[in-house]
Amino acid sequence: MLLPVWLVYVLVIGLGLAVGSYLNMALWRLRPDASAGLGRRSVCVHCGRPLAWYENIPLVSFGALRGRCRTCQGRIPWQYPLVELITAALFGLAAWHQLDWFSRFLSIGGLSGIAFWWWALQLWRDFFFIPLLFFIFVYDLQYQIILSGLVWAGAVAALVFNLILGSPSLSLTAYRLLLGTIIGGGFFLFQYLVSKGRWIGGGDVRLGVMMGALLGWPQIIVALFASYLLGSLTVLPLLALKKKHLRSEIPFGTFLVIGTLIALWWGSDLIYWYRGVVGF
Repeated sequence: MLLPVWLVYVLVIGLGLAVGSYLNMALWRLRPDASAGLGRRSVCVHCGRPLAWYENIPLVSFGALRGRCRTCQGRIPWQYPLVELITAALFGLAAWHQLDWFSRFLSIGGLSGIAFWWWALQLWRDFFFIPLLFFIFVYDLQYQIILSGLVWAGAVAALVFNLILGSPSLSLTAYRLLLGTIIGGGFFLFQYLVSKGRWIGGGDVRLGVMMGALLGWPQIIVALFASYLLGSLTVLPLLALKKKHLRSEIPFGTFLVIGTLIALWWGSDLIYWYRGVVGF
């Protein structure tokens, strides 16, 4: 028996809030100057006091404590509720996107058991990559670093998910993934070699590989186009206002993450629309 749609969204958003809380913990403990690993309890970022369980409830604890530590009264960074809210919103968006696809099949006579599990695996793929990509987004925005181990693990996971979710032709799926990976990684590797690392960093090259493994061909083109378009729309006004200059470091990984999500959810629709416009 299918759950009511409203209950699905409640569960998904609740899961997103919990994952967002974990992301905050990971972002703090994996910062470049940190010595603590992921296995220790959460602590106040000011006084170092271990937090009680009721101080770790997503959003609720922040509101109840009025944004301050109950011991030292240090301000809790606004990053914490924002990361939780955005993660929950992205989970809700993923559910909306997948439920829309699900409803199309129901309207034409329902789903077979295999098709249902294929749909469910797509949803869990999104739930896996949303926190991974959002972690990269925030970490690159804060420190201008893209963690290599995280990206390589994401690339392997992407290949596994996509080979399972691929078309009936395994060779066609493998071809599209290989081509996407070559384009995603090769595009940034070329820029890195030509500029000797001045235009982009090695992290962008590795992220390009993961993008290609996740999106495949031709969706990788949508992600690259969207990333550069968003980057230009953001950076050019800053240059005009002299808030940035040509040699300023730009956390380009943030734009690549947004472009990846756009291509993941709407890449096929955008390609179909573009072909209709150009008559191809």
